[in-house]
Amino acid sequence: MSVLYNLWLSNCFQARSRLDEKHNKVKTENWTGSIFLKPRGKSWIIVAMWLVAEAAAGDAPMKNDDEIKWETARSEMVRVLRTTYGISDEKILRVMATVRRHRFIPESHRAESDPYGDHPCSIGFGQTISQPFIVAYMTMLLDVHQGEKVLEIGTGSGYQAAVLAELGARVFSIEIIPELAEHARKVLKEEGYDRVRVLTGDGYKGWPEEAPFDAIIVTCAPEEVPAALVNQLREGGRMILPLGRWSQRLVILRKKDGRIVQTDDISVRFVPMVQGDNRPRP
Repeated sequence: MSVLYNLWLSNCFQARSRLDEKHNKVKTENWTGSIFLKPRGKSWIIVAMWLVAEAAAGDAPMKNDDEIKWETARSEMVRVLRTTYGISDEKILRVMATVRRHRFIPESHRAESDPYGDHPCSIGFGQTISQPFIVAYMTMLLDVHQGEKVLEIGTGSGYQAAVLAELGARVFSIEIIPELAEHARKVLKEEGYDRVRVLTGDGYKGWPEEAPFDAIIVTCAPEEVPAALVNQLREGGRMILPLGRWSQRLVILRKKDGRIVQTDDISVRFVPMVQGDNRPRP
């Protein structure tokens, strides 16, 4: 309860108080170490209303200005996804409204990046966190279900992994740049997504020890579909990735009867998928 309320209570409801003397409405007595009120007339209504209001407020911490600012920005981002891009999947919109995108952008880049704006944001090492629409759209196409095992290639900031985890997926993510992998692990843990596993390694090789996967999402662009990823996709599984060097398109692959069925989607622009020692340097 608030300090103000305690002061009010001690002043107004102590034995032989002036309020009791004047109105003869309220009587107090000790009961198991706490004040037990015996109000009469309508005074109990005021007390009850105050107690209910205090109980509802509880001891929840007040939101600071930054938190309010980010919540407002996140709500605007979701509005743009819905009205400008036509994203209507409520499950996806709910997740986009929940995951705190700004937390995944390193502080050194956060102030200049406008984290919830309609654009990608730099996270260092020549890498970016994808535009909110692309994250929402690729996640929607991947059609993740509770408990599914999902491989992500290109952890980057960790934001896409958090979105998948929020949908209930068991996420295994590979990042070739050690500094980004460490940053993603740290923020994912701080944000409550500590069950996401992040491996520092070459995405072209996939994660054979954890295969097969129900779904694979690649957030960087190879020139050709990596064979290892196809092999690690479960029968009936699906993979989504940007494909190409200069002219890129989003591609959806489905494994059916041991064969891959490919569907081309929208034109996109992603950072290239790098291999082995070709990783970007600081």
